[in-house]
Amino acid sequence: MGKSIKDIKKEFEERTMEEWKDLYPLYEQDTRAGVQKILIDCRKKEEKLQKEKERVAKMREYEDMYYACDSICGIDEVGRGPLAGPVVAGAVILPKDCEILYINDSKKLSEKQREALYDEIYEKAIAVGIGMATVETIDEINILQATYKAMQMAIQNLSVKPDLLLNDAVTIPNVDIVQVPIIKGDAKSISIAAASIVAKVTRDRMMEEYDKIYPQYGFASNKGYGSSVHIEALKKYGACDIHRKTFLKNILGE
Repeated sequence: MGKSIKDIKKEFEERTMEEWKDLYPLYEQDTRAGVQKILIDCRKKEEKLQKEKERVAKMREYEDMYYACDSICGIDEVGRGPLAGPVVAGAVILPKDCEILYINDSKKLSEKQREALYDEIYEKAIAVGIGMATVETIDEINILQATYKAMQMAIQNLSVKPDLLLNDAVTIPNVDIVQVPIIKGDAKSISIAAASIVAKVTRDRMMEEYDKIYPQYGFASNKGYGSSVHIEALKKYGACDIHRKTFLKNILGE
């Protein structure tokens, strides 16, 4: 008597996807619907994984274009738009041919996905740098200049000096490294996407800590952005120490 469908399913589950190719011939002639469903489901998973590998490979277009460079660094920032909290920049140098499945622009990922990718990026990266500009700096020199400052700091905090910077849309002033600004770069470059995720997770964690100090504004959920709850709290309680005063003139009428 042959194996039960349950045992065949367990056999596939205990093998790697690479090993499935050795199992297929054993069960392709098995006419039981349950067995055929196992084979179909496994082949769908293989196809889905292959498509993801192809998508990630496309995100290496710029890294492949500048392959001769020893160290390519992706740069991105988060937090230009919020009413509160710092602007944070990430700088990430990945190894050549580095593959990180499911990586994408941080805005297109769930919090759980970002957290998992954040850990993987730190495990695989050659170097990661974080830079930030405080609300005081933002109010003093404006958000664009503060963003540049955060990016400059992120580059300085790398343990390895890169040969090339791939930036999300901007050209950073006062940096003596060749730069390639890429429109919507966080969706087109694996290095920029990695920087986007690192910056996003870092800033989100900071805002969750600020929520413990200033719980009335809902920073844990809105991350400082102008949600209706946040704006109502501003009108009721006024601004706190981490609010960007130059961003609140229309809201508070100051």
